[in-house]
Amino acid sequence: MKRIAVLLPFFLGLMTLMCHPGNLNAQETAGRATLVEAARDIISRTTYCGLVSVDSSGQPQVRTMNPFPVEDDLVIWFATARESRKVKELKANPKVAVYFADHISAIGYVNISGKAEVIDDKELLIRKKRDYWEGIPNWQDIFVLIKIVPERLEVINYNHGVNNDPITFKAPAIEF
Repeated sequence: MKRIAVLLPFFLGLMTLMCHPGNLNAQETAGRATLVEAARDIISRTTYCGLVSVDSSGQPQVRTMNPFPVEDDLVIWFATARESRKVKELKANPKVAVYFADHISAIGYVNISGKAEVIDDKELLIRKKRDYWEGIPNWQDIFVLIKIVPERLEVINYNHGVNNDPITFKAPAIEF
């Protein structure tokens, strides 16, 4: 099982290159607006993303999350149980990364790193409420919000011509 977990990212990357052989061209300088647009395109295609936090031993922890629609400033919001392990991790170390990718079409990915804040605001929670929460007794007392303020964005989006460097594979990035 470990071997599959290690080899899967390699094969996904290889499949992406095989499906998009013209994507090995050098990355032309893309402006901020192009990178943000390319990132929004991928983010809008994904229902779930990966949230990476750091536990008390310094070990990265990743979990699948369902973000609210991303705001104009690329601030990302999630809801989670107030007693969850991730809330404890974020309060102790707010540095996070959020990873979006559409692996079915393999058009690229977005990685946003930034700072997380746990927001315990029932009025805001009620405004952001998802329909399916009605089936969760006392959801207003169970959930808190997580707000991710971006500091750096990396994006590859082949449909937008936003490619990685052909030698280093470094993705184009912007700082906030």
